[in-house]
This record gives sequence, structure tokens and C-alpha cells, in this order.
Amino acid sequence: MQTNQSAGRLAENVMHFARLLRGAGLPVGPDRVIDALDALHIAGIERRDDFYWTLASVFLGRRDQFDLYDQAFRIFWRDPRHAARVRHFPEVRGRIPRSSREPELSARLTQALAAQRHASPAAPAADRIEFDASFTFSARESLRTLDFESMTNEELAAARAAVARLRLQLPELPTRRHVPDLRGARIDPRASLHASLRGGGATIPLCRRSLKRRAPPLVALADVSGSMSRYTRMFLHFLHAMARDCERVSVFTFGTRLTNVTRQLRHRDVDAALAQVSRAVKDWSGGTRIGACLREFNFNWSRRLHGQGAVVLLISDGLDRESAEGLARQMERLHKSCRRLIWLNPLLRYQEFEAKPAGIRAMLPHVDAFLPVHNLRSLAELAAALAQQTRTNFLNHKGH
Repeated sequence: MQTNQSAGRLAENVMHFARLLRGAGLPVGPDRVIDALDALHIAGIERRDDFYWTLASVFLGRRDQFDLYDQAFRIFWRDPRHAARVRHFPEVRGRIPRSSREPELSARLTQALAAQRHASPAAPAADRIEFDASFTFSARESLRTLDFESMTNEELAAARAAVARLRLQLPELPTRRHVPDLRGARIDPRASLHASLRGGGATIPLCRRSLKRRAPPLVALADVSGSMSRYTRMFLHFLHAMARDCERVSVFTFGTRLTNVTRQLRHRDVDAALAQVSRAVKDWSGGTRIGACLREFNFNWSRRLHGQGAVVLLISDGLDRESAEGLARQMERLHKSCRRLIWLNPLLRYQEFEAKPAGIRAMLPHVDAFLPVHNLRSLAELAAALAQQTRTNFLNHKGH
């Protein structure tokens, strides 16, 4: 770690580092800068990993913020003056954990670096930095086809606003219950007799009924492991919009454990809802145990939620750290208990995608639709897929 020899410059560098994090979207204010300096005074700065984790303990409030902090730390504390030159992870040796999930610099962090450079006083000609404009925000770029992973702060805000404006409706399907209907195909004997008694019994008016129609429940299982955290966070915005328009929406997250976040997503304000979800989910950006989490869902929740022919959305990249042990069996059980199972995988954004991992091969035979979920266009295609009629009639539902 390159720091100034003068101890008086440490506070200035910590302040600039906090500004970089705040520019990248993390809620880092002056109070945290003061707390960070106090913590560094206690922990010391002799060891790089102590310095890393001390700042992380002060500046980070959620697990999903760690990747962005890790990138910013490696770039800024390598050389704060020339941080904007870096477009890829610098090769850093040491005991600090390294992330292999993001080979390129986050667009949010790149934008913050560019903002810092433009806000700083003019540097000498020899020290000026040539910044790659392809990593900056462009209002002319199509937002619908832009990957969530590469969006800047402004583009993410625009994408969230676009998701909030979506109006999503599941198709209404016939249930086993009947409702009065003047043009119904079936005669209602009980209602006809009651109508006859009210008229003195001289005549028997025929009352008709039809099957009540209702949108099926929607159940979402969202992977919050490290490789999926960015996409899942945007997908939770989509589910919040679904919960606003649809009557019965249940949401679960899974990584190393299964967490029911349905109650948290019912909050009217999406930011407050996502904050409550972050506090409730303890395994965000951790590992993935898809088979174990699906087994827990099938055992504890399937009968409660799938009894009326639920549509299930499974968002995951299919990369299971347990080598897909028992995954095929749990996927088969999940598929048989619901009306429709749709798998959303951000890896489909790659044209050269092949189902080589064991987890993906175990899951694919048991899904009704396999769709990407990496940009606004993919979410619009998902909404269109949900609006389609299901492939089976409710009375002949495969699980009943």
C-alpha cells in the first residue's frame, strides 16, 4: 500500500477515498470519515490487511457493497493520483481476499474516478491522465440493451425507474370455485331453487354459474450468491413492481440458506423494501447451495404456495458449490408441484453459452422456459412470457 510518509496526509487520503466510494453509490458521509480515522488510530496502519478491513468495517453497511469497495480499495491505495488510469484489477499480492467475479472495473467506480479527476485542479501536462471514454456514461446509448453489470449510477437509476413503470399482469385462469354468471355454461340448482322459493314456487327461474377466474400465485426464488448479487438486486426491483400489480407474490432468496423476504418486499417504498431485504438476508454474496435450498423449500413451503397452481421464477446461474448433488431430484419435485417453472439465467447473455456445468445440466430438463435476465429488454421479455397462457388446464394440473 502506497501512503504518504507524512501522517498528516493520511486523513486527506481517507477523505478522498470516502469521496470515491460516495461517488460510486455507497452511503459514505463525513461522520464515517471521522469514524474511520478514529478506527485507524486504534488499529494502526502497519499491516495492509488490517488497514483494508478497518476501513471496510466502517464504510460498508451491506454485504452487496463489498465488491465495489474491494475494487475501489485496490485501485485507490495503489496510487491515489493515478487511479483513473486503471481499467482492470491491478495485480495485488497479499493476504487480502481477491475477487475473480469482475475482471473489469465497475462502471459506477469508473464514473466516480472520472468525476474526481475532473473536479481536481489542473495537473501538470506530464501527469495528465488519458481516460477511456468508452467507460463513461453516454445518454445516447440504448438503456434497454445495456447489461446491468456495466451500468453507471445514472443508468441504474433510470433502469430502476423504468422497472417501476412496468405494469405486469398474470393471465387469469379458471379455478374450481363457481361464481354467479348470467351467461354461464352451467345451471346452478341451488340458486335456482332459492329464486323459485322467493317467487312463491310457481316458476323455477334458471340461474347460471361459471368457474371463477383468478391469476395464479407467483413464487420467486432468487440466488444471492456472489456471482448473482448485482442481477438479483435489480430483479428484486422487478419483483417489487410485480407485488404492486399482482395479488399473490412470494419471494425467497437463497445462497447458503433459504430466506423468506415476502414481508420485506411489501413495503410501498422500493428503497426501504430493499434495505429491509438486505438486513434480513444473512448470506448475501456468499456461496451457493442450490440443491440444499431447494430441498428446504420443497419440504417447508411447496404445499403452502403451490396448492393453487403457482408460477415459479428461479433466478440463478446454476453454479452450485456442492457439485449438483441431489439437484436434479429437487428440481423435478419443484417442477411437478407448480404450474410453470421459468429459469432466468444471466449467463444466457453470452452467445457462446453452453450448458457444461453439472448444476446447469441437472436443472435444464425440469424447466418450462429458459430465459436471460441481464437487461431491461430481458425483463420485458419475461413480462411477456408471464402474460402467456399456461401450457396446462388447471383442472388437469399435473401436480393434483
